[in-house]
Amino acid sequence: MAQIGFFDSDRRLELLSKKGNRLEAIDKLVRWESFRADIEAVVMTPDDTKKSNAGSKTIDAIILFRMLVVQTLYNLSDEETEFQINDRMTFMRFIGKGLEGRIPDATTLWLFREKLASAGLIEKLFERFDQHLEAKGYIARGGQMIDATIVSVPKQLNTRDENEAIKAGKMPEGWEDEPAKNSQKDKDARWTKKHGKSFYGYKNQVNADAKHKLIRRYAMTDASVHDSGKLDDVLTKTNTSSDVFADSAYHSAATEEKLKQQGLNSRIHKHGVRGRLLSKRQQNANRKKSKVRARVEHIFGAQQTAPGGRIVRSIGFERAAAKIGLQNLVYNMRRMVSLERMAAT
Repeated sequence: MAQIGFFDSDRRLELLSKKGNRLEAIDKLVRWESFRADIEAVVMTPDDTKKSNAGSKTIDAIILFRMLVVQTLYNLSDEETEFQINDRMTFMRFIGKGLEGRIPDATTLWLFREKLASAGLIEKLFERFDQHLEAKGYIARGGQMIDATIVSVPKQLNTRDENEAIKAGKMPEGWEDEPAKNSQKDKDARWTKKHGKSFYGYKNQVNADAKHKLIRRYAMTDASVHDSGKLDDVLTKTNTSSDVFADSAYHSAATEEKLKQQGLNSRIHKHGVRGRLLSKRQQNANRKKSKVRARVEHIFGAQQTAPGGRIVRSIGFERAAAKIGLQNLVYNMRRMVSLERMAAT
């Protein structure tokens, strides 16, 4: 078998660059060092900061963060992330390693993500990148689009009694005696129904600007929480437009009054009730609102059609929050690449 030489690798990478390498485009546009201080404050121990040049080298936090970006882009497990980065030259180059460099293993990546999740740091990193977007000129414009989407997790094969105990915040009978089983159960996710189908997991509640289709704020709940349950957490006054677009699930007299008090204009879809259908005028108004509101579905569609879709393979709210937050952050990175390409044409 022929060996790959140094110049062979360079030529192959050059060819991939000409064909359009998404990771390379992300690498050039993201200010990676802006994340360093926040990450190192969480993941580095006092011993790490005191190590001399003669001791073992601490793995660079930005390399591990770049690995999380790769993992999120392709929805890989920790083990598969380690394998694919060792196997693919474009992945190696993205994290800043060459063929001779040692790639952090799956356990190291898992521990790194656990620290970020425990500290609730992903949301802060998301906000840090949003600042970068604004500095690049992508200010929130065109109004706020509010919506929620279900993020599934692996279904739990529990009995009805076990599910009832979990909903009540109690430990199901017998689980304390089976720690291995208990550790593999997601006791924070919940069931919900949508369009007649049952789903198990969480909800990703987002606020995206209508102009750029960038996620500006998000909140996570279990799947049973009503779409409007986190409206206060995702509303913002940073958009240059005061219009708020949302589907009829968000419509209520209380919501309308709340938006009015905040100086925001409701563009929420109206819905009919039994015995009182929407007028022609209201139906026409809904259609006009849909032309803007539907743009948020493009965001969820992009996440859904990405490799692996939106399913989260983790256990518990804290870990799911980290995974969903990373999905939102990486979506914005991908979207910025698209916006820059459109601006260049």
